[in-house]
Formats: sequence, C-alpha cells, structure tokens
Amino acid sequence: MVDIFTPIFICVVMPVMIVWLVMRAKQKQTDKMALKAIESGTPINPDFLINHPLRKSIKERLLGLLTASVILMALGLGFVLIGIIIIIACHWNLRTAPSGFTLLLFGGGILLVVGFSLLVVYLIRKRVLSKEIENEEKALDTSSKQ
Repeated sequence: MVDIFTPIFICVVMPVMIVWLVMRAKQKQTDKMALKAIESGTPINPDFLINHPLRKSIKERLLGLLTASVILMALGLGFVLIGIIIIIACHWNLRTAPSGFTLLLFGGGILLVVGFSLLVVYLIRKRVLSKEIENEEKALDTSSKQ
C-alpha cells in the first residue's frame, strides 16, 4: 500500500506544488510593485495590473500550448517506437518481450493523445482569438510608438 504513494506524490502532488509556488512568486512580485507605487504616492494606472509585463500575451500563451503539444507528441511517438522496436527484436530472437514494454506502448499512446488534444485546442483557440491577437498587437504597436 505504501508503494503506491511515492508515484502518486511524484506524478501528481509535486508538479501541482511547483506550479503553485511559481504562480505565487509571480503574484508576490506584482503585489510588491503595486505596494511600492501606493506607498510612494504614485497614481496607479489600472492597466498596470492587467497588462503587467509578467503577464503573457495571448500569442505567447498560444505558442506555449503549441510547444507543449509538440513535446508531448514527440515523447509519445518515441515511447511507442521504442515499444515497437522491443516487440520486433523479441520476435526475431524468439524470446518473450520484457514485462514492462507494454507500459511504454500505453504511456506513449496516452502522451500522443494528450499532445494531439492540445494541438486541437491550440488550433481552435487560434481561430477564436484571432481578433483579440490582432487588437493586442495593434495596442503594442501604438504603445511602442509613443
């Protein structure tokens, strides 16, 4: 029973905690900057908190989604190919395949499906948010010209 807690902790709890800590650090940095501005008496523009440099643009978030999908699909394809190579090699040598090779196939298949679904989400979001991306780019162009 105890043996199952270690993989659950490593695969589920630890990544969630890492993401939470990173997001918390970014929020603290934004809060510090806003607090310093308030203490110094500087009027704060409400767009500062919305369009803060730490906040990623829509295009950057979409590219992150595309990157994640390509990485997951590449990992999945690699695992599936390694599993197939093991099956073929064991068949040629007339031996039975090692017991863990099916985990490669299933894990690779899951990574392929998740990567493909993220690619579909990327394509849908790109189409739906195309006007917002154009507006954001225009706003950046006008603010950089001033």
